[in-house]
Amino acid sequence: MNETTLDRLLDGRVELRQSARGYRAGMDAVLLAASLAAKPGELLVEFGCGPGAALLCAAQRMPGNSFLGLEIDPEAVELATQNIAANRLGDRVRVRQGDIAAPMGELKAAQVFFNPPYFDDPKALRLPKAEKQRAWLAGDVPLSQWVGAAARLLEPKGRVTLIHRADALGDILAALAPRFGSVAVRPIHPRADRPAKRVLVTARLGGKAPLVILPALMLHDEGEAAHTAEADAILRGQAVVMMA
Repeated sequence: MNETTLDRLLDGRVELRQSARGYRAGMDAVLLAASLAAKPGELLVEFGCGPGAALLCAAQRMPGNSFLGLEIDPEAVELATQNIAANRLGDRVRVRQGDIAAPMGELKAAQVFFNPPYFDDPKALRLPKAEKQRAWLAGDVPLSQWVGAAARLLEPKGRVTLIHRADALGDILAALAPRFGSVAVRPIHPRADRPAKRVLVTARLGGKAPLVILPALMLHDEGEAAHTAEADAILRGQAVVMMA
């Protein structure tokens, strides 16, 4: 296994060992986890869970739910397994190696969530290091397949939630349209005077309610480094990102 680092999320309540050189989870994973809501006893599944950042953050704040992470990279699966054990969440959280496009048998979930690869055209950006390319580039599994796999896995009226680039919103809505409705979008801005860089999107399988654009989440105040009070509370695990 490649060199790793030990990091902490949610004010230290989540311990995360992850690759030192490969894709490294951070704010997006915490925001995604903070946006989830479910009834006690329901199963939530994360596609492409990596070392388990969003999975573990969600499990830490939702003690009444069980979680499954699906991940294709065997090294990431090994790290996620170690992280589940280190955080003493093995009774409610597990990880499985596999491709999201593969059949999943009788498995059904109340909610699927994911932070998909952000780019589908390797010519459109400077390529990251080889260790990060699978996490950053969609390759042979475009966003529409992530959404389609979620639709097959979800129970009736189940929910899908994702975080992605703001400029991919059109693609997200197009991917959701055939099977999902009741879409809610929360833009995430670096600062109040700058365009959104990320969007959190949630939708219900078979939903009929009209699309809703929720109030934006601002990450930083005017200072160079300070988070807004709302963003700081979310990143510390003291608040959630409301998606309804």
